[in-house]
Amino acid sequence: MNKQVLYNPIDWAIQPPYHHPPYKSTVKRSPHRPLVPLNQTLSELTGPVYGYDEIHPLDNDLTRNSMKTGEPLGERIIVTGRLLDDRGKPVSGALIEVWQANAAGRYMHKVDQHDAPLDPNFHGAGRMLTDENGRYRFTTIRPGAYPWRNHLNAWRPSHIHFSVVGMNFLQRLVTQMYFPGDPLLPLDPIYNGIPDEAARQQLVATYDHGITQPHWALGFQFDMVVCGPRQTPFE
Repeated sequence: MNKQVLYNPIDWAIQPPYHHPPYKSTVKRSPHRPLVPLNQTLSELTGPVYGYDEIHPLDNDLTRNSMKTGEPLGERIIVTGRLLDDRGKPVSGALIEVWQANAAGRYMHKVDQHDAPLDPNFHGAGRMLTDENGRYRFTTIRPGAYPWRNHLNAWRPSHIHFSVVGMNFLQRLVTQMYFPGDPLLPLDPIYNGIPDEAARQQLVATYDHGITQPHWALGFQFDMVVCGPRQTPFE
């Protein structure tokens, strides 16, 4: 059996540690023993993938996919970018799922008890497949910051969650996208759990005036690397 390494390994020096006491929940849920790396096999190149028939045309428009008739409240934005492998090549046909809080900083989920209004025209989730150039694009509302119980007066910066499934289910990336200039970033233990400054900056989107549409929506660029030493940090 060919045991050749198919992908370059992750650089753990830039990935957030499993045990990071400022992020309190990691104290209880982090592993207590070193992880055991497994050899890569053919299963990392083959496996179940998603077809275009599984994606609805409005799945990537969070301002219209709630099946409601009204417009959601908040600042409309467009987020686009490319999904790349460890060699800088585009990953096409990859499933990207996103979820987020609404403009008031509240998720449409029963466990979210933040004292902020729900938006009946915004359920805060979407999905899409990357095109032949590894590019994705979705329209949404800029999420609001929200309080959490990690420490005194703790607030999460505005962010959008990303889940990426590459060529198969073993190519999995779960991360968050932040916004440039957010004053809460230096105070956030999740964002600052990434030990490398350059790696942290990978999670901050770039404002793009070329993507911005006049009188309609601001545009942001956010590229991701799904594997290898330059992999976008997990969050």
